[in-house]
Amino acid sequence: MSLKTIFPPWRKKLRTAYITSPCVSWKTAYPGESRCFRLSDVPSGGGTMDSMNTMKYMFEPSSVAVIGASAQPGKIGYSVVRNLKEGGFGGNIYPINPRGGEIIGIKSYADISDVAGPIDVASICVPARLVFDAVKACADKGVKIVQIISSGFSEIGEFEMEERITAYARDKGTRVLGPNIFGAYSGAANCNATFSATKIVHGNVAILTQSGALGIAMIGKTAVTGMGLSAMVSLGNKADIDEADCLSYVVSDSNTRVILIYIEGIKKGERFIEALKNATAIKPVIILKSGRSKRGAMAAASHTGSLAGSDEIFDAIVRQCGALRAESLEEAFNWCKFLASSPLPRGDNCVIVTNGGGIGVMATDACEKYGIDLFDDQETLKSVFEDSTPAFGSTKNPIDITGGAASAEYTAALSAPAEHDAIHSTIALYCETATFDSENLTPMIRGTYKKHLASGKPAVYALVGGSAIDESMRALKQENIPVYSDVDQAVSSLSVSYRYRHYLAERSDTVDWAHVNTSRIDQIINGVRHDGRSFLLSDEGAAVMQSAEIPIPSSRIAHNLDQAVNFADDLGYPLVMKVVSRDILHKSDAGGVALNLLARNEVIDAYEAIIQNCKNYNAAARIDGIEVTQMVQAGTELIIGARRDPSFGPVVMCGLGGIYVEIMKDVVFRALPLNRREIRSMLEDIKSFPLLMGVRGEAQKDIDSIIDAILKVGTILYRCPGITDIEINPVMVYEQNKGLKAVDTRILISNAKEEHL
Repeated sequence: MSLKTIFPPWRKKLRTAYITSPCVSWKTAYPGESRCFRLSDVPSGGGTMDSMNTMKYMFEPSSVAVIGASAQPGKIGYSVVRNLKEGGFGGNIYPINPRGGEIIGIKSYADISDVAGPIDVASICVPARLVFDAVKACADKGVKIVQIISSGFSEIGEFEMEERITAYARDKGTRVLGPNIFGAYSGAANCNATFSATKIVHGNVAILTQSGALGIAMIGKTAVTGMGLSAMVSLGNKADIDEADCLSYVVSDSNTRVILIYIEGIKKGERFIEALKNATAIKPVIILKSGRSKRGAMAAASHTGSLAGSDEIFDAIVRQCGALRAESLEEAFNWCKFLASSPLPRGDNCVIVTNGGGIGVMATDACEKYGIDLFDDQETLKSVFEDSTPAFGSTKNPIDITGGAASAEYTAALSAPAEHDAIHSTIALYCETATFDSENLTPMIRGTYKKHLASGKPAVYALVGGSAIDESMRALKQENIPVYSDVDQAVSSLSVSYRYRHYLAERSDTVDWAHVNTSRIDQIINGVRHDGRSFLLSDEGAAVMQSAEIPIPSSRIAHNLDQAVNFADDLGYPLVMKVVSRDILHKSDAGGVALNLLARNEVIDAYEAIIQNCKNYNAAARIDGIEVTQMVQAGTELIIGARRDPSFGPVVMCGLGGIYVEIMKDVVFRALPLNRREIRSMLEDIKSFPLLMGVRGEAQKDIDSIIDAILKVGTILYRCPGITDIEINPVMVYEQNKGLKAVDTRILISNAKEEHL
């Protein structure tokens, strides 16, 4: 099996060497491939400036200059000045325009150097060809943040100028937001330095967006839905400032309760992971990422000049960090509004209250889909709801008060869960009926929702009906009451509060490592490099496994037929024989593997066949020997691996192995470092996890040994920078307390130059 089965070929290269010249490339560990890196791709490690303090200038500026300010309505430079003024910014506004004069009643300056006082933020709204000079003037002036609204840089392939701009600003201590953005808004300073035509509603949701057009549309959508913003930052090409920088501020901002991030690609994944973990420990973070499909990833690359990366790895890391990934903009907004206005549940017990049986069944299905536990203590449910439920209704969960319920019965049924400690959340469903006066719907929901808030319990409402329902929905949404026209949306919104609560309860900053003889592994790597290879031979891979005490079958390397026969007799039958060749990485493809050999004559035949097959496959191949190995007992086949991902750094992988890898693609990922609990969670995410727990009378497999092996493989990769990829397939796992065996190991390395650059 090839490494490219798990990791897509276009993401296969190791980025540890950073050559930033636009005309220079370097060879990777994979023959025939080369890659040149842009300055913006090089991890800054947080830079020399404290990100939190620097970002404070952007979110709490005392002065803003607008370079390219215009007195002509419709121009971007006009809109930014107008929004700053009309948005109530209390600091100094400095329009910069060569003509001078006034713009919207504010004195303008011919040049930024004419401004006497310090400037925290400069918004640059000039054509791309003039941006470098504008940034240079700002950096020379000591401006803390430049927001480059102008487009025409890396998003269209113009990397060199973008790098030149960023490098000059960085040398002067100036941070760059953008290019290719619509600006930034901060509620903390009433600073609307965007060119949005929509007035921003102040609130408690911070949005970070890589897409400018989508960001402007989101401003409009927040105004319509009543979701107020504490901050809105357009990141664009992320030449310098990125999500990690902004997270360092908004997570500590008292105005922000929920954070929404729209992402098309990650450039500095390890920084992003660290910032995301820090953020989710304090506030819920919702992520909307495009580029799931190959065509979507290509579109994202052409849009912002950044690669979308492996979506499987991204998705796994987002969950590992405790963020909540939405599938659509509507879902993301639903989640934001709900989490921004509702408490987290204090327990798992949820009840459904409905006046329609069908819609109650739909909600029950949705609860199972999203992992919400329905409270089923019949004695408690009866005591809570019997007074508000008719005789022909049901006090079983879902609670069915029937279509004949009037507002009094409905109000009583919806109020009851708020008053009972055993119930932790409520899903309220309403179908329009002739017996319920629709004029009472809005005040009923408003009143019962307040009771739930007062008791510290979340509640969601799904309303189905005609025009009267629509009117209630509009009114209630403006009050940030979680009402939905779709049952699935209501249950989905409640479910994220449970997911986030569970993450907070289980999260840990503990990191576990395995004991690994790294000095021995380094010796092996140096020997491989000296031999001019980028991959380890089977005996070298076995030595690496032994250095981490990962169990492997006994084996010998035979250099002639007599040795092969003698080794076979020593090891005992059945046996496996494999070619050992620096020129043949995929042994099976070359006919270089023979299985289940039971006698001497079979060993002799297999030896000769392997030699001949490999010569036919590659006449120039150097045969270093034939590996004679004990054939392991059958078990459950897994694959365990680790690699240095171009976007996210060191990651581990585990899943269903053997021949099923290419068919099922049932693998999961986690970022390093991690702990044993996270590895256990990783295993539980495998679709085939029930096979490990035992099905149809089979015994449970040795879960602890799997966790140990993943931890050891991760430690090897993390502690040995020369290794780029490890793949063990299959790993044969046995019953509990009987361990596992690493059957076949492939390890790739970088060259020494790539490792240390």
